[in-house]
Parts: sequence; structure tokens; C-alpha cells
Amino acid sequence: MALLSISMPYAKSVALFVFVIAAITDFLDGYLARNIYGVTSFGRLMDPLTDKVMVCAAFVSFVELRLVPAWIVVIIIAREFLVTGLRLLAVSKNIIIPAGKWGKHKTVWQIIAIVAILLGLAIQHDILPVMKPNLIEAYDIAFQTISYALGCAVALITVTSGTMYFIEHKDLLGRHI
Repeated sequence: MALLSISMPYAKSVALFVFVIAAITDFLDGYLARNIYGVTSFGRLMDPLTDKVMVCAAFVSFVELRLVPAWIVVIIIAREFLVTGLRLLAVSKNIIIPAGKWGKHKTVWQIIAIVAILLGLAIQHDILPVMKPNLIEAYDIAFQTISYALGCAVALITVTSGTMYFIEHKDLLGRHI
């Protein structure tokens, strides 16, 4: 977030690099835990939380940069709170809700969208300034449109995945609905 908010040469490229490294190490951590070292209670709690913080921080930064509207970020954050609430309800009934197929797809597509937007920012701020101003203006318009479209697509996937969690675990809600 800091790299996206400062005006320093190549800050956007470094932000892209940091995010990609964070996403890769997150994937490797999960892979190693599931396949070699074993899954721990701490990992089951912290891995999804750190994913949520990483994704939400990026999207909040995109709102500040006027690349993604706030309503999309509210959808993303609301879904995370709602699914976390469902998981807490399940735990109170001694049930564990693991990450489902839809949740994993949601996270992957959120990360892909974030990387695409960060790449666009790196091009916009670190590569294009050496080119002609008319190319920069056309790029800015296209980049705004693509960022908005990516945000809308992620919002749709996010709502779908959250809905699927509630449909799959409607029995937990029982008489509370």
C-alpha cells in the first residue's frame, strides 16, 4: 500500500514485485503445509486471514488511486466478514468449514486481477512516461476501463463464492433465517 501511495521512481513496479512475491510465497506455504510439513491449527486460521488482508489492502489502494470504485471493495470486504461469520457459527457447533472450490477460485481471480492492475500501474507510471503524451492519454483511458471491468468481474465472482458458501451450509443457519 505504501508503494502505491508514494511518488517515487519505479514504486509501482516494486509494488507489483512485492505483491507477486507475497502471492507466490503464500501459495508455496499452503502447498508445503498440505503436502510436506502438515497443516496446523495456526495455519488454518492465519493463512486465510493473511490472504484477506493482502487482497483487501490492494483493493483499498485501488480505490484511493481511483481505479476501482468503493462499492466493489465493500462487496469484497462484506463477503469476507459474512463467510467468516458463517465459519464462526460453524465452529460454535463443532463444525469446521474448509476453504471450498468457489472460495479458492475467488482468491485466485482476485490475485490475478490485482496483478493485472498492478502491472498496468507499473506500465503507466514507470514505462510510459518516456513515451509520447498522446499514447499516455489513450493508455490511461483503456487502463481505467480495464481496471473497472476487472473489479466488476471480481465482484461477481466474490458474490457468487459467498452465496455458494451460504447455500452449501444453509443447515447451519437453520431457524436463524
